[in-house]
Amino acid sequence: MLSIFSAELLGTLLLVLLGDGVVANVLLKSSKGENGGWIVVSTGWGFAVALSVYIVGWVSGGHINPAVTFGLALIGKTQWSLVPFYILGQVVGAMFGALLLYLVYYPHFQETESEEHLLLCFCTKPALRMPFWNFLCEMIATAVLLLGICGILNYHNNLSGGIAPYLFGILVFSIGLSLGGPTGYAINPARDFGPRLMHFFLPIRRKGTSDWGYAWIPIVAPLLGAAVGVGIYMAVTKGLFVS
Repeated sequence: MLSIFSAELLGTLLLVLLGDGVVANVLLKSSKGENGGWIVVSTGWGFAVALSVYIVGWVSGGHINPAVTFGLALIGKTQWSLVPFYILGQVVGAMFGALLLYLVYYPHFQETESEEHLLLCFCTKPALRMPFWNFLCEMIATAVLLLGICGILNYHNNLSGGIAPYLFGILVFSIGLSLGGPTGYAINPARDFGPRLMHFFLPIRRKGTSDWGYAWIPIVAPLLGAAVGVGIYMAVTKGLFVS
């Protein structure tokens, strides 16, 4: 249990540090990556996922996402008794990752005047605030994530563990490029909630609101999407999914 907690903490810390780090690089004032664009952001997140899973996947499976843990528990791939240790490690790791990000980019946080850009360095915000459609987008994107994970792990693909983390990164990269525009594709409750909490507590100059009114969507929608994704996969494959 301690190993799972520690591994998920470290993995999610790295995920947020590198993932939100690319957002900060693109959005914060006077950064060398300023205005790098969405392709840079999606690429950075894909690499962040791959590297994080490579580093801790051999210990805990490298879930680094409560939606993944929940989805795999639903189909018996993760013991329910271990789920709290996974999720606690993920949330704490996300908070520490956000804290390190703040320290790395501290001068740039001080220079940036846009409240929206300051918030987006920590958590997601929809391009158009339409709760039903924002929820649907996050749910569908997370369903695709779990479908992809199940497919990558399916023994029919004859994949060794060595290449799977790389493919998870490609999966997240693809979701970002194709489905990330409407909401910023949280697809991960810990990745959104932990940094949003740090945004609330940190003394960020001109930071404005942490947008708690929206915060429930990137928590609830990915969990529901995970259930939909694994449900569809198990129905289509008739449960023949052993990895």
